[in-house]
Amino acid sequence: MLRSSAIGLALAGALGLIATGASAQSVHVGVLECRGIGTTGFIIGSVQDIECVFRTSYMPPVRYHGVVRKWGLDVGVTEASVLAWGVLAPTDRIGPGDLAGTYTGVSAGAAVVVGAGANALVGGSGNTFALQPVSVEGQTGINVTLGVASLELRYGP
Repeated sequence: MLRSSAIGLALAGALGLIATGASAQSVHVGVLECRGIGTTGFIIGSVQDIECVFRTSYMPPVRYHGVVRKWGLDVGVTEASVLAWGVLAPTDRIGPGDLAGTYTGVSAGAAVVVGAGANALVGGSGNTFALQPVSVEGQTGINVTLGVASLELRYGP
């Protein structure tokens, strides 16, 4: 009972972060596309390495490396995943490496052979960026998740 209350509080807090980060003054500046290798969920969480590319109309694609961590219910095995987020920023242009940082939010998903999930995250430099799902997460495998997600992005080729 205590564990479910703690997860509920964490989810509520993450939803508050998302609402704060995605203010009316944010501008869509591009899309962050990420691919991950398979993971094994351990009931209380999982960790997945990802490779990302930020695409925008005003500069060449920018590469990032990252780690997605999930806390909460996460049971099963997945082989691969693809994530795409619309990037919202306080200005209409950002530079290479500006998305580096830690993002947090709520994660929910299910996969049976091929499945879907959604992850909305807020973070980066001074929590000024919001990552809003533009396509659902495509996974192969069998997995169920619900909890708080964290994404750490590092700039680099």
